[in-house]
Amino acid sequence: MGFDHAWTYDHLVWGGLPDSQWFSCIPTLTAAAAVTSRIALGAFVISPNFRHPAALAREVQTVSDIADGRLLVGLGAGGSPDDTLLGQTGLSARERVDRLQEFTTLLDRTLREDHVSADGDFFTIRDMRLVGGSVRDRIPLLLAGNGPRSVRFAARHGDGWVTTGGSAETVDDWFAGVARNCEILEQALLDRPGGGDIARYLSLDSGPRNALESVHHFDDLVGRAQDLGFTDVIVHWPRSSEPYRAPGNVLDAIAERGLH
Repeated sequence: MGFDHAWTYDHLVWGGLPDSQWFSCIPTLTAAAAVTSRIALGAFVISPNFRHPAALAREVQTVSDIADGRLLVGLGAGGSPDDTLLGQTGLSARERVDRLQEFTTLLDRTLREDHVSADGDFFTIRDMRLVGGSVRDRIPLLLAGNGPRSVRFAARHGDGWVTTGGSAETVDDWFAGVARNCEILEQALLDRPGGGDIARYLSLDSGPRNALESVHHFDDLVGRAQDLGFTDVIVHWPRSSEPYRAPGNVLDAIAERGLH
């Protein structure tokens, strides 16, 4: 159909469909990797609420090997209901960002270094092995962020930035908020170690209207995202009921016409 990448959420229970059967992210991506050869496959996004960076490093190393380097690892701060399912103490928004930054730093290290040990505020590692050399250059870390602190962290430490924007009543207001974060990203990139730019992913359906309600609406959203410097956009597969209800023939029409 012409898609560049395909994604699944990473949850134990997803609040958007709390009463629906739910499957795990990593095995799903592994199965997809085994029956595809070109399309990139991503987690949108992995959070540290029920994961440990050392254990996750081994999992993504394995999936990336099966996918021959096509894995995209999105990372986000997390939230309900996954943050409390294992009996954890609830964290403030600031503490979740603190945890994500520590998680990201340690995940990066365990994909680059052998014999990693660390004592963090949230995670402890004792002599994690990575025999055979760094695999980090094959596993891009795409950091999610909608607030200034997370956007700046993504600019300085990520291979890409993922955003869903903020809450808004209209598409114009939603894009205005996205644009403000784009400005923060641009400024933070000036301080990026080694310089350079990063990939930028926008979840179009996170705005107040579904991106696939019509071909015209999809084209308008994509054009506005491109004007803001986004390299990639993400939409949900159309469903017959909420969330993300949309006519399937719109997606077919877009794919038949071509996505580029």
